[in-house]
Amino acid sequence: MKKLLKKSLALLVVFTLCLGVVACGGQKSEEPSAGGEAKGEKVKIGVSIANFDDTFLTYMMDGMKEYAEAHKNEIDIEFVDAKEDMAKQMDQVENFIVQQKDAIVVVPVDTSATDPITSTATKEGIKLVYVNRKPANLPEGTYYVGSEEIVAGRLQMEFLAEALEEKGKVAILMGKLDNEGALKRTEGNEEIAGKFDGIEIVDKQTGLWQRSEGMAKTEDWLNRFGNDLKAIASNNDDMALGAIQALKDAGRQDILVVGVDATPDGLAALEAGDLAATVFQDAAGQGGGSVEVAFKAAKGESIETETWIPFKLVTPENIGDFK
Repeated sequence: MKKLLKKSLALLVVFTLCLGVVACGGQKSEEPSAGGEAKGEKVKIGVSIANFDDTFLTYMMDGMKEYAEAHKNEIDIEFVDAKEDMAKQMDQVENFIVQQKDAIVVVPVDTSATDPITSTATKEGIKLVYVNRKPANLPEGTYYVGSEEIVAGRLQMEFLAEALEEKGKVAILMGKLDNEGALKRTEGNEEIAGKFDGIEIVDKQTGLWQRSEGMAKTEDWLNRFGNDLKAIASNNDDMALGAIQALKDAGRQDILVVGVDATPDGLAALEAGDLAATVFQDAAGQGGGSVEVAFKAAKGESIETETWIPFKLVTPENIGDFK
């Protein structure tokens, strides 16, 4: 009887120890891995887009979705529309933090007002990636993916200076004036124009990135400058297409129009001979690149603070490379 009791106690001890090992093993599998996410869990990324209605930004979102789809077993991504409202965008970022996103991607409404977003995200230790529109302040844990905006403006004006044989009056359609891209592209226009005594920038007005505004500003310029106006440099294709419509309505075929983005509509206008040139900005490349940076940063990988996607001039001669 005593032997049987001792044998039963021994078996009980062994069984208890085994339960402890299993419990410990199960607990270990829940420990967070590099970057803060639990093993087997997806990296959660929140994306706030300045405006879903912006043509270029829709192509950028396509690039984001494509990268996320290619890593669908590793990435959970959510998109929200800031509707050009900075306060709304701030609320969206705060909601992402409450939802415990591992990283946040932002196309800022206003690059001059991003400090509250940056400080809120970095304070919580959440990786933050700005894309397409670069804020001045990029502290540790904050990244930027985009193209060097001043280069687009330089390419435009170099093309126009050659096409105009280095003389003529030029007007500039600017994007939103609180946007780094609009300011730097215009700066590039002016930098190159300043190298030619015969090139004169007669006016620059914001068209708010919108086709309708580009049309309205061009109508005004035609009334003010008449036959003296020789070219229009637009900060994006949408405003350039608005300018082209105004020129068609006025029966003017002697004014060169150049844009930026190489959107499908822009390329169609270039192929039709309405747009003289555009500058390719890789929307999908920027979008996919921003999600890639957010994903890798959230996992704890070492990432460069800035990732540059190059601009390229598109003309009737090389349009086939961009369609």
